[in-house]
Amino acid sequence: MMKRETLFLKIAVFLIGTPVLALCVFGLPWLAKDVAGSELAYLIYGILVVMYVSAIPFFGALYQAIRLLSYIDKNNAFSELSVKTLKNIKYCATTITVLYVAGMPLFYLVGERDDAPGAIVIGMMFVFAPLVIAVFAAVLQKLLKNAIDIKSENDLTV
Repeated sequence: MMKRETLFLKIAVFLIGTPVLALCVFGLPWLAKDVAGSELAYLIYGILVVMYVSAIPFFGALYQAIRLLSYIDKNNAFSELSVKTLKNIKYCATTITVLYVAGMPLFYLVGERDDAPGAIVIGMMFVFAPLVIAVFAAVLQKLLKNAIDIKSENDLTV
């Protein structure tokens, strides 16, 4: 029964990663060629660098999510391995947030120059989405750690 739910979640993780991989392989190079020679090119190239660099922790977090789901499959969800995996997901999401916070001035300058305030909103989306994931992973990590501690105390009393 449990493997069916984790299979669905593993497929969901794959479906989350596929468009990002396609964007990295096809979309971002097309955008780089499209803006070549324009006055905004150096700003867009900076944003593209942030996007490519942030893809590394993004795929790292997806890999950690697959690992966590495999621990659940093996009935090993309440273990230190799961806590460590959640900690890694938290670090990956925090890294993505920091990268986009550092890149926000570029989004701002593009929005100013191109008179497109939506660029700033898009940049903020890239900041807040991983931030929410980092906070959620931190909460889950703490809850899981507390559950493991309670379980080990109960095992000692028997």
